[in-house]
Amino acid sequence: MKLLFDHNLSPRLVNQLTDLFPESTHVYLLGMDQADDREIWNHAQNNGFTIVTRDSDYNELLMLQGFPPKVIWIRRGNCSTNEIEAMLRSHLTDIQALATHLGGISSGT
Repeated sequence: MKLLFDHNLSPRLVNQLTDLFPESTHVYLLGMDQADDREIWNHAQNNGFTIVTRDSDYNELLMLQGFPPKVIWIRRGNCSTNEIEAMLRSHLTDIQALATHLGGISSGT
């Protein structure tokens, strides 16, 4: 599964999670750090990424557009990059299930 980390998450997550998601990247690394949500959505859709975000706007796009792409919406208050990494690692099975599931959104706790 290829993850595309949104603006509101650290680019460090790409390296921290490379053992689980080696084809993942961050919008900053793609030169899309100034791109709007729709552009990121289209890039993810055209390139087989699942978007990982803390932004509720992707939920609205998902409701309007359907999927792909799928979205992992992290709905947790302030937390460190290491805590987000740990959360994604602890939900690996859920993330893998999302890849094969017909639905399009998952919420971290």
